[in-house]
Amino acid sequence: MEAVWDRCISVWQECVCLWDVFVSACEGSVCFLGLCVSVLELGFRLVHWTLYTGLAVLIWQIWKILHHADTIHDQSITMLPTPGDPTKMGVGKAIAVLTSGGDSQGMNAAVRATVRVGMYTGAKVYFVYEGYQGLVDGGDHIRLATWESVSMTLQQGGTVIGSARCQDFRTKEGRTKAARNLVKLGITNLCVIGGDGSLTGANQFRSEWSELLQNLLAAGKITAEEAKQSSHLNIVGMVGSIDNDFCGTDMTIGTDSALHRIMEVVDALTTTAQSHQRAFILEVMGRHCGYLALVTALASGADWVFIPEMPPDDSWEDHLCRRLADQRSLGYRLNIIIVAEGATDRSGKPITCDLIKNLVTERLGFDTRATILGHVQRGGTPSAFDRILGSRMGVEAVMALLEATPQTPACVVSLSGNQAVRLPLMECVQVTKDVTKAMADGKFEEAVKLRGKSFESNWNTYKLLAHVNPAEVKSNINIAIMNVGAPCAGMNAAVRSAVRTGILQGHHMLVIHDGFEGLAHGQVEPISWAAVGNWIGEGGSNLGTKRTLPASIIEDISLNIAKFNIHALVIIGGFEAFVGGLDLVTGREKYEELCIPLVVIPATVSNNVPGTDFSIGTDTALNTITSTCDRIKQSAAGTKRRVFIIETMGGYCGYLATTAGLAAGADAVYIYEEPFGIHDLETNVEHLVEKMKTTVKRGLIIRNEKCSSNYTTDFIFNLYSEEGKGIFDCRKNVLGHMQQGGTPSPFDRNFATKLGSKAILWLTDKLKECYRHGRIFANTPDSACVLGMRKKALVFQSLAELKLNTDFEHRIPKTQWWLKLRPILKILAKYNVSLDISEKTSMESVIKKKGVI
Repeated sequence: MEAVWDRCISVWQECVCLWDVFVSACEGSVCFLGLCVSVLELGFRLVHWTLYTGLAVLIWQIWKILHHADTIHDQSITMLPTPGDPTKMGVGKAIAVLTSGGDSQGMNAAVRATVRVGMYTGAKVYFVYEGYQGLVDGGDHIRLATWESVSMTLQQGGTVIGSARCQDFRTKEGRTKAARNLVKLGITNLCVIGGDGSLTGANQFRSEWSELLQNLLAAGKITAEEAKQSSHLNIVGMVGSIDNDFCGTDMTIGTDSALHRIMEVVDALTTTAQSHQRAFILEVMGRHCGYLALVTALASGADWVFIPEMPPDDSWEDHLCRRLADQRSLGYRLNIIIVAEGATDRSGKPITCDLIKNLVTERLGFDTRATILGHVQRGGTPSAFDRILGSRMGVEAVMALLEATPQTPACVVSLSGNQAVRLPLMECVQVTKDVTKAMADGKFEEAVKLRGKSFESNWNTYKLLAHVNPAEVKSNINIAIMNVGAPCAGMNAAVRSAVRTGILQGHHMLVIHDGFEGLAHGQVEPISWAAVGNWIGEGGSNLGTKRTLPASIIEDISLNIAKFNIHALVIIGGFEAFVGGLDLVTGREKYEELCIPLVVIPATVSNNVPGTDFSIGTDTALNTITSTCDRIKQSAAGTKRRVFIIETMGGYCGYLATTAGLAAGADAVYIYEEPFGIHDLETNVEHLVEKMKTTVKRGLIIRNEKCSSNYTTDFIFNLYSEEGKGIFDCRKNVLGHMQQGGTPSPFDRNFATKLGSKAILWLTDKLKECYRHGRIFANTPDSACVLGMRKKALVFQSLAELKLNTDFEHRIPKTQWWLKLRPILKILAKYNVSLDISEKTSMESVIKKKGVI
């Protein structure tokens, strides 16, 4: 193919030279005979060029057919897309996006990303208003989207293009009308954001497409040319559902935001319940899925949870009352019971709030209240996680549509750990139906497994912490817990989980105040089950935390480890915790007392600890930054022509700045990992100048605190202020320590709970391995680890191994997964940058993973 094109160019260049000769001849600079020869030669060369270009076009068409490419109706050479160029992938194509079924927070982020990335690829993007009803009605319900039409939608809940239940689309006649509306606009790519019912309907629409076109053609409602141009329909789905009831994805759009609404209510109920010694029963959504109820129970430390996947045993009434009474006897002033709306007992009888309330009141005489949250869970501003999730899914959905062929099955874009993946739509729907069937058949353990590893892990952690009595036989093992580095939300939840899991294992649990400094000074004391009861929702660090590293006080630390007979150590903290763990490992060569197993649990707003994709506290800080940026953008929108420069924490790590920029819709984000200079700053200013000419007359710039020692926040503010004179004015905000405060988010509470529990179980096993000659002796690399999340798994990695992948000067890992989000952020801000599409996401099977009942 390249050889043919090269020959075309060569012949064409010869033609140009001969044309020059011909022009010169006409001007009288050559003889008449030379003119004749030139004309003949030129004609000969043009024939050759035509043959070669014709051959090139023919080879291009054959190559496309062999690779199932879309037919290009305009045969001109200029319309041939550049292979591998994402900005040309959508040229000549049209995409429609709709939201269907129940609304959920974060849908607008997905719509926004679909529109802007679609336009970035050169495609036309259409809004379909009011879901499938708008698809059937057509007309003004299907409108061309613009870049500005999705501005200021990131922070809005619900869906700005509307959603509706549509009976018409369930009929063949309705789907035929919908097909005609799409064909008339040349739309052959459909992006559907909704639940499993909406996505199943989309798949049916796709499977009937050829038949619908034939019917329309026979009725004379479309032409043969229109039918040919719209010969097949590509479908990609994104799951928008607060219930997280779709199998194949770790989280659906809206689930995290719904958990935020629920936890706000739980925290408010907790204060009033403690005041009056009340029991509160809270019903959350989840008709067929107990995810919201289960995570709420974990994140609130609830006494009991009822979920559809695992009904309680037949004697649950006695067990529940006994547990509530035990909690009151330990000094607790409140009880919390979480109920999923679809909860039943083993015989299928519904378990309602009123049923539980009457039971507790009559048997125990407790002052009991019941609260049904209802649709408040769907409302409010989407969380930072849902905005980023929706944005990433929207990008992947557009790529999936434009790369699809007639043979590609309809797919759904899902989240697996921190990766966006494509899964066969109908396989996911089948597994989701398998869960319902398993529950109907009484196979509850299988139903929990089919929900996925995340759901199963949550269930096992809940059972461990809520339904098992402390061990009667003690192990004589002492495990100490400390916080190191800067405080962050979720530290207390990790301590609570570790303490209670350790007590359940029969260990003696100790806490160390003020980090390594406190250990050197002997600030060590035992802690009980009840002492950490209310810690899960408290921000900061109740143990106290300092940045002091152990290297300079290692001898005092070794003496107190021996004095308090500490057999294992849990270090909860940021980069200082990681470095401190390495210091203890190094000290093993000199001090035998340090030869104990230890585990580092990453907890820092900076998210800069090696060995984990996420750290405890980062999600809370990110939501704080995002909500602040929302208010700032609202201020800028009100005053017009204003640019805000925001400085975030993070040290040299740009995670907070980058993800906050993606969640808040920033125009530029400056971080250390991506060096920038005055030319980049000039480009950003020019970009904002152009933006002020549109209807979106505001700007948001985010700067990581240590992105550059010279381009400080003040410097950037002064630069933007000077260059924007007469066009826009500037304001700056340094967010500071507010990013470390506040109550932990649902994710941080749940994440910390699972990490704390898993750390103690790992130490329990490791202590058995290290027990030699009547004492604990651990000096192997795998006896000192970081417990972190890698993609979707909680894994232990040795400190020695992670040391090799660490930039100690700048306190960051050498490789960081989130840097791949940077191009997405820039594209959504309308910068002309390249999106890496070299790593194509392959379709993964769900049936094979989950198994079929």
